[in-house]
Amino acid sequence: MMCVVLSKVGDVPPEQLDPQVRIWAAKVRELSYNMEDAVDAYMVRVYDGSHGDLGPNNLKNRVKKFFKRTKKLLSKGKALHQISGAIQDAQELAKELGELRQRYALEARADGVGNAIDPRLKAVYRDVTELVGIEGIRDELIEKLLGQDERSKQQLKTMSIVGFGGLGKTTLARAVYDKIREEFDCGVFVSMSRNPDITKIFKKMLYGLDSSKFTNINEAVRDNQQLIEELRAFLQDKRYLIMIDDIWDEGAWEIINCAFSKSDLGSRVITTTRITSIAQACCPSSGDIIHKMKSLDNDDSKRLFCKRIFPQGSECPVELEQVSREILKKCGGVPLAIITIARLLAGNYQQIKPKYQWDNILSSIGRGLAEGGTAKDMQRILSFSYYDLPSHLKTCLLYLTIFPEDYEINKDRLIWRWIAEGFIQGGEQEIRLFDLGEIYFSELVNRNLIQPIAVDVEGRVGACHVHDMVLDLICCLSSEENFITILDGTKQSKNNSHSMVHWLSFQNSMSELTTHSFDATSTLKLRSITLFRTDADLIQALSRFKVLRVLDLEGCNLSESSHQIDLRYVENLLHLRYLGLRNTRVSVLPTEIGKLQFLQTLDLRI
Repeated sequence: MMCVVLSKVGDVPPEQLDPQVRIWAAKVRELSYNMEDAVDAYMVRVYDGSHGDLGPNNLKNRVKKFFKRTKKLLSKGKALHQISGAIQDAQELAKELGELRQRYALEARADGVGNAIDPRLKAVYRDVTELVGIEGIRDELIEKLLGQDERSKQQLKTMSIVGFGGLGKTTLARAVYDKIREEFDCGVFVSMSRNPDITKIFKKMLYGLDSSKFTNINEAVRDNQQLIEELRAFLQDKRYLIMIDDIWDEGAWEIINCAFSKSDLGSRVITTTRITSIAQACCPSSGDIIHKMKSLDNDDSKRLFCKRIFPQGSECPVELEQVSREILKKCGGVPLAIITIARLLAGNYQQIKPKYQWDNILSSIGRGLAEGGTAKDMQRILSFSYYDLPSHLKTCLLYLTIFPEDYEINKDRLIWRWIAEGFIQGGEQEIRLFDLGEIYFSELVNRNLIQPIAVDVEGRVGACHVHDMVLDLICCLSSEENFITILDGTKQSKNNSHSMVHWLSFQNSMSELTTHSFDATSTLKLRSITLFRTDADLIQALSRFKVLRVLDLEGCNLSESSHQIDLRYVENLLHLRYLGLRNTRVSVLPTEIGKLQFLQTLDLRI
């Protein structure tokens, strides 16, 4: 029940959620963690899972085992008492939270969604001259869409532009549409949403195709079948150009596609989407075109950046050249990111902001972008992809904030960690958890939220990379959910230091372990620790983290004499499911690791 409630809350953007619901949901989430910890504590400290059948005729051995188990259970009275106390606390808190929900009529629904302005509207009406490098691609796509042999020209053809948010799909599609619109009898440009009202879209299409004939269509009562028939009848003898922007659901596309007349008059349909599989569904025929959006190259990125900041196209000042190159590198050729950062840096009255402000913006990218309306617009555009994910993929995506910027994330390592954290749950189908994890990974690639790298000759992906703009978004969302706590020695973690810390990532300097304002209580429920730099003090303090599930020391040099790290401390981590010792130069494993009953993955690869 808690999972269902939290899933509903997670579907609503934070700015649209009632603050009372947000506070209540955080308490429910913390309660769910406590309940899981209580069950794990019972499984580790009381339950004996090793009672295999000794044979039906061996009564003597079975009686011996019964007395042995009974004696063992009596000796664990203290553990049972502690666990029952934790369960009782959880029951009382659950009752209290249930009463709070009834008292304040708390519901996980969007607040004032109708008043929210869709930031994607700016892309629809953006002047193509505002961008750079778009004219060449536009003309190339027009040639593909309208060219080829005479027979191909007469057939209905679809072109789908695909890529993650911010690459300029809508702007490019609009540029193509505007350039060729006059060559067709009629045309319409329609934008969709994550949860489209198909009836309203059909009515928009009819009105856009002929506003005089369908003046009152928005007030008319029609079902989808009637609207489809009306559209087909209108388009039957016309050469039409239809643009469907931002498709999120394959089923919605299939319904809309029913309205297109398939007559050989040279009609064209253009679609945009962030999801590769939807682009493929839009383009089933051999003559259809899928265009994968690419990032701007270095020269075009610089031109767009300078055009937005410096008056009348003047050159970047010498003292800002280095920091501007580093900023553009983080933007990764994404037009939306470049324009957003440029707006943050552009001063009033054509005054260039001082260098220290440029440095501040640079350090903020990838760990929660600087505040401001422009930056929030960019994050809202990117967040549409996040909120379109099912709840299990939302968690898997946010989990990537554990890894530093520009880090190559090994696919196998990531999937085994997802399993250890309990993010991958087997359903009724008989499928291995790792295979299910590969499906999760592939879906994030399909939605263009992670970038596949280390692809072998057979097309198998070995690792992934997270674009800095996506990392910036998920870091903000993770911080709001008090999910991953990041300590990197350069930027303060945004997580509330008074909240419980469950997932901890140490990046760069380890000095924050003692200087950060975490108290002993806030780290008692730590579930996951990831180190990207060796820290002997932390490893020797591991025994206090009783419910730790994941300990990943990959890449830490544990053999240096100066560290003197003793892995025997790990024997107390009875809940541990994942122990990452890859490339740690550990030559001998302590026998105490054999006590870890729940251990699923021990990574010792070199």
